[in-house]
Amino acid sequence: MASLARSSESSGSGLPLEGITVVSLEQAVAAPFATRQLADLGARVIKVERPGGGDFARRYDESVRGQASYFVWLNRSKESVSLDIKSEAGRKILDDLLDGADVFVQNLAPGAAARLGLDADSLRRVHTSLVVCDISGYGSSGSWAGRKAYDLLIQCETGLVSLTGSESEPAKVGISIADIAAGMYAYSGILSALYTRATMGRVPAVEVCLFDALAEWMGQPAYYTRYGGKQPQRVGAQHATIAPYGPFTAADGRTVLLSVQNEREWSSLCRHFLGDASLAEDPRFATGSLRVAHREELNSVVAGRFAQLDGERAMELLDEAAIANAGLNTVEQFLDHPVLSERDRWRTVGIPGGTVEALLPPATLTGVAPRMGPVPAAGQHTASILAALGRSESDIDKLRADGVI
Repeated sequence: MASLARSSESSGSGLPLEGITVVSLEQAVAAPFATRQLADLGARVIKVERPGGGDFARRYDESVRGQASYFVWLNRSKESVSLDIKSEAGRKILDDLLDGADVFVQNLAPGAAARLGLDADSLRRVHTSLVVCDISGYGSSGSWAGRKAYDLLIQCETGLVSLTGSESEPAKVGISIADIAAGMYAYSGILSALYTRATMGRVPAVEVCLFDALAEWMGQPAYYTRYGGKQPQRVGAQHATIAPYGPFTAADGRTVLLSVQNEREWSSLCRHFLGDASLAEDPRFATGSLRVAHREELNSVVAGRFAQLDGERAMELLDEAAIANAGLNTVEQFLDHPVLSERDRWRTVGIPGGTVEALLPPATLTGVAPRMGPVPAAGQHTASILAALGRSESDIDKLRADGVI
């Protein structure tokens, strides 16, 4: 079989994962989020998509110059190949791709990978050095293994929604937090497996499920509930177990959040912001637990002070008192935030038919500029990838005519 040559776009980049090839049968959020992190660091990511439309996340919306916001966010720096893996010819191409790959990632529907012989045990018998990462909703064992899982369902099943929202109404988290959590654990698991392969010669498989990922993030409320006897209350934008910690409205209508984390900060808030040092020793507010128990009374005191100040002056006084604070920004205000603009965090990235501004990855490595390559059109790289695998132009034409690609 002809070797799968590396794309010119990533060759010679000097990035940490240059030379690593990832083949991903991915859709939606969790797996694409994991593989985009690998692509940012120089891995070649070949995204295998269905002929006739590709990843269904491409059609979630059309808000980014005709492209879906989710897809643009999750799929830069990848190559897209259209492939019907259920066909004999398509499966042969996938096997050829895996022969030259270091990592295989999939988040297909429950049981689909095993039915296709793409589960970790089956693949590792043939591709002995391949790191296989399976991402699922509820894991591969247990009575829930076959259930479909989407982000909001996982938020509900792990109890997260019961913690989020107002006292009268629960609410989902406004981003795909379960998918993101699973994607990050898949990313770190793949890196760990590659390191193990390089240093120990073993090739562990990686399994991540959305439920386990979000369950880990539920650790604090889980401990609080199991050993405290009741779960944290829903308190809107306030902190359920720390007070004062939440939003207050200033005289000019601006919303300002403040956070008191310890007794030193509580004393400083009383002295420098509230103007009443004696409040620090008030028996209602003398400890963190008491301040939570008397939250309404405490909030009334703090709100009274905010009512005397405009937002800017309130934040100035909180800064002087060394109390952490923030404005309640809209997404539009976030986009113009000085923490992004002053630190040069934006880069231009190509998308089909245009360009967009994208944020650099959060982890900054000294001397390493992450790859910020274009978002591919569906099947954009099919012909070039097949040619690198040794298929002739006539072979490619026949595969296209047969609906394999």
